Amino acid sequence: MKNIFKCILLGATLFSATSCEEDWLDREPQTIITDEQTWNDPQIITAVLANFYNRLPAHQSLTVGWQAFAEYDDALWSGFGVDEWRNNLPNYGYDRWRLWDYGLIRDINLAIENITASTSLTETQKSEFVAELRFLRAYNYFELVKRMGGVPLVTTQLIYDFSGDPTPLQIPRSKEEEVYDFISSEVEAIKDQLGNTGSNTRANKFTALALKSRAMLYAGSLAKYNNQLAAPITTPGGEVGIPAARAEGYFQESLEASKEIINSGAYSLYQGNPDLGENFYEAIAKKSANPEVIWAQDFAVGKTHFFTFDNIFFSAREDNLSPSAITPSLNLVESYEYLDGSEGTLQTRTADNSDYIYYENPEDIFANKDARLYGTVIYPGSSFRGIEAEIQAGVVVWNGSSYEVVEGPLGSTYTDGGLLTGADGPRRSQLETTNTGFYLRKYLDAQAGAGSRSQLSTMWWVRFRYAEVLLNAAEAALELELEDEAVGYVNQVRERAGFGANSLSSLTIERLRNERRVELAFEDHRVWDVKRWRIAHEIWDGSASNPDASVYALYPYRVIRPGTPQHNKYIFMKMVAPRFVSPHLFRLGNYYSSIDQVVINNNPKIVRNPFH
Repeated sequence: MKNIFKCILLGATLFSATSCEEDWLDREPQTIITDEQTWNDPQIITAVLANFYNRLPAHQSLTVGWQAFAEYDDALWSGFGVDEWRNNLPNYGYDRWRLWDYGLIRDINLAIENITASTSLTETQKSEFVAELRFLRAYNYFELVKRMGGVPLVTTQLIYDFSGDPTPLQIPRSKEEEVYDFISSEVEAIKDQLGNTGSNTRANKFTALALKSRAMLYAGSLAKYNNQLAAPITTPGGEVGIPAARAEGYFQESLEASKEIINSGAYSLYQGNPDLGENFYEAIAKKSANPEVIWAQDFAVGKTHFFTFDNIFFSAREDNLSPSAITPSLNLVESYEYLDGSEGTLQTRTADNSDYIYYENPEDIFANKDARLYGTVIYPGSSFRGIEAEIQAGVVVWNGSSYEVVEGPLGSTYTDGGLLTGADGPRRSQLETTNTGFYLRKYLDAQAGAGSRSQLSTMWWVRFRYAEVLLNAAEAALELELEDEAVGYVNQVRERAGFGANSLSSLTIERLRNERRVELAFEDHRVWDVKRWRIAHEIWDGSASNPDASVYALYPYRVIRPGTPQHNKYIFMKMVAPRFVSPHLFRLGNYYSSIDQVVINNNPKIVRNPFH
């Protein structure tokens, strides 16, 4: 571990014994921080902790794996062509989501042991640092277990004795339930020892409880829904598969952890902007005076990222390269309900399908929608940073019996002097312009210059927020048949989105699942949710006839039909996104990722996951 903190290696120079009164070789090195210095200095320990926070794994975040948003059903890849393969995945690989990183766990274990042995830290300092390290270790184990199932639980250093026998270091996989139980017990052991009160970038009591709220919900879902499969996915030793009898207990633990956060009053839904769409955007984006964010990975000048550069819509770009990469799907857009509670399917055709529905303005088709849609997606007629997205695919020209579609280059003009194709598309084959008819708003940085390479973005990545805790509580309560309690939690989230108070009087698991989809879109929840509910293989079944397995687009057109009420109004056409190729296929073997053969070679006690 000492080598981690070395700045350089010093070369040795020989001096004669008479050249100096002090032997040069006995001097303390000036460019090396020793173990003793590290683990007895709170400032250096804090720097080590910062390193550990930055090494926490994630499937999708603003710096890691965000491109994979385009590989499920909430978005499409509309960016540069080198990533076009994301629209043509014949199936998900068995090594997808694979994680077997014990380097961070080893470093955390070493840090815990060294801090515990420190002679210079106060007992309070020791307790708080160790609790924070144990939280990071528990979080890391959660990231492991949700991908791999049961993994070896290692909580102390494993030191080789050079005896030639490595078997003492070959730890078998724990049961899947044992890893979840470890996470739960760690949270209970450390929650009241954690410091960092009020921080939303370092772990405190409520961060730990939010981890338990989420992890126990996952465990309960796996115990319930895996056992409802025709052939439950298990291994004989329990490395994969949690007994169904444990579901209720896990749901209860999740609910209790969620309620401890809710009842504390320490957090609340963000309500800082009277414009409900902007308010939802700010609930994630705003860093100051935001009571909703429990824990986030922060960025600042000197520590920035490219997410806005890569995803801002075409005409708002501040550089000449790579905008518009992740473009939301019609699938996601139609998941947002209307404020009267009706389903979110956009109305493009008359009830008898005899004609289009004509809209005065492009944005009118989205009227009276859940405000979370505006806060998540840039759709035709909406704006960002005061710049309206000019989204129009072309015009439709009436020939006396039907419409002929005419499309042109970006920003082109039709023969009547009006707009032909908008400056922001959509275009069927053009790169770096939306292929779905939508652009992403959530997590775009509104700060001027955030989309340029000279400045980049300091938008933070929210790992836990209060709205998720409410939805976790609602789901756990519903699974425990506490429907009234569940309804109360969901209604709080919906009211913030523009629905009336107590908009729901009853709740189904399907509607709750949709609430999670629309509230938590692009926050690295979708794939984990459908996996733990054991419905991913049904949603993404590889069939072109299954609308959930393909990514859909919405193309707006201006009507050219002089002398009629329809002239210069707008119609919309739904279609499979033109750049989308292969319907998504999730196989049963994707529920747990494969273990690298190198791991098995090094430790024959490791049991393979099913189907691999």
